[in-house]
Amino acid sequence: MSRSETVWIVDDDRSIRWVLEKALQQEGMTTQSFDSADGVMSRLARQQPDVIISDIRMPGASGLDLLARIREQHPRLPVIIMTAHSDLDSAVASYQGGAFEYLPKPFDVDEAVALVKRANQHAQEQQSQEAPPALTRTPEIIGEAPAMQEVFRAIGRLSHSNITVLINGESGTGKELVAHALHRHSPRAASPFIALNMAAIPKDLMESELFGHEKGAFTGAANLRRGRFEQADGGTLFLDEIGDMPADTQTRLLRVLADGEFYRVGGHTPVKVDVRIIAATHQNLETLVHAGKFREDLFHRLNVIRIHIPRMSDRREDIPTLARHFLSRAAQELAVEPKLLKSETEEYLKNLPWPGNVRQLENTCRWITVMASGREVHISDLPPELLSLPQDSAPVTNWEQALRQWADQALARGQSNLLDSAVPAFERIMIETALKHTAGRRRDAAVLLGWGRNTLTRKIKELGMKVDGGDDDEGDEA
Repeated sequence: MSRSETVWIVDDDRSIRWVLEKALQQEGMTTQSFDSADGVMSRLARQQPDVIISDIRMPGASGLDLLARIREQHPRLPVIIMTAHSDLDSAVASYQGGAFEYLPKPFDVDEAVALVKRANQHAQEQQSQEAPPALTRTPEIIGEAPAMQEVFRAIGRLSHSNITVLINGESGTGKELVAHALHRHSPRAASPFIALNMAAIPKDLMESELFGHEKGAFTGAANLRRGRFEQADGGTLFLDEIGDMPADTQTRLLRVLADGEFYRVGGHTPVKVDVRIIAATHQNLETLVHAGKFREDLFHRLNVIRIHIPRMSDRREDIPTLARHFLSRAAQELAVEPKLLKSETEEYLKNLPWPGNVRQLENTCRWITVMASGREVHISDLPPELLSLPQDSAPVTNWEQALRQWADQALARGQSNLLDSAVPAFERIMIETALKHTAGRRRDAAVLLGWGRNTLTRKIKELGMKVDGGDDDEGDEA
C-alpha cells in the first residue's frame, strides 16, 4: 500500500485504536481514529478513506449502523467489522450488511494489517448490498474458538446464496444446527426446511421418502404421498448422513440435482421442484468414492462448498460457555433454578475427551440439572462415567486446582481419611523436589522448605524415604 492510503479506525477502546494505529502506520498507511460511529458519519460527508475498520458494539450508533450508512452512501468503501462478541449473529449480520470481512477479538495484529491491505486491493470489487432483514437468533451455535469462527464466516458468506453445501463433522458436533442456520440466513428462510437422515430410513423405503409415491404404487400405498423433495419445494432439503445412501438412490438423486425434476415411485409424470440441497456426513466421502461405495459424480455435485464442524476437543475454550447455555436451557425446560458450575468443575470439563461432542455435553448438563443436589456443581456432582475418564489437556499449572480436583474425585469414589494419604504424599514430593534442587544437600533443602535441618531429617525418617548422601553435610550442623 502507498503512503497516500488512509484507514479509519472506529472503536471505543483506546488501546485497540492505539495498537492498530501503530501497526498500520508502520506499513506506511495514514490513520484517523474515532471513538464512536457518530463522528465517522459526519466526517464521511466531507472526506472518504480507503478502508474503515470498526468495532460492532459502541456507545451510540453501532458498527452495523455505520456499515449500513456506508453501504447506502459509499457502496465501494470496504468496511472490516471487529467484535469481542464472537457469535453467529455478529458474523452473519456483518456479512449480510456488506462488510468486507469479520475480525473477532482478540486478533493477531499482523493478520489485521494483512486484512486491511487485502480490503484496499479488492475495494473496486465491492458491490452494493441491501441491508439485511432482522436475523433469527441461533443461540445453540456458540463459539469463540477459531475453528467455530470459520464456520460463522462460512454461514455469513453463504447468506445470499442458494449454493449446495456439504457439511463434515463427527457425530454430535451440530451438523444439523449449522444446516438450520444456513437455511435461516438464506433467501429461502421463509420456505420449508426439511431434514431426512439417510441412516434412519430402511433401504426399501428411501426412494418413497425422498420422491413420494403414487396411489397403488406398491402394496400399502393407498394414497398419493408427496416425498421430502416436494415438501421442501422453494426451500431447503437437508440430507443427513448422505454417505449411507444406497447406490440406486444416489443415481436418482444425481438426476434430480442435474435436471431439477423426478418421478414419484409408480409415477409417469415428471415433478419439477426448486430445492436447495445441504448434505452432511461424519464419514470421509472421498474414501467412500475410492472404495466404490459412493458415486464420484454425485460427490462433486454435493461438494460445491464444504464446511467442517470441529470436534469438541478442538474447541475446548467454548466448553464453559456451552455448558452454561445448556444448563440454563435445561433449567427452563424443567422449571427449576439453573445450576452453576464451580471454576474447577469448568476446568475439569474442559479437559475431558468428549467423544460424543456437543451432544454429549448437552446430555451431561441435563443430567446435572436433574441429579446434582446443590445449586453449585462440584466435580463430585458429575456423572460417574465422567469421573473415570482420562483427561486430554495439558498439565494443570495451578496446583491448588489440581489438588481440589483430586479431592473431589476421591470423595466421589467414596474414599475417606483423605489427609492421611494426602499430607504424607505432599511432604514427600516437597522434600524430593527440594533435595533435587540442592543436589541432595539437606541443610540447603531445609532452608528452601522453611524448616530446620533436624526437622527435615526427622520427616525423611517418618516417611521412610531413602535419600542418597543423607549424611554428607552432617558436620555442617551448627
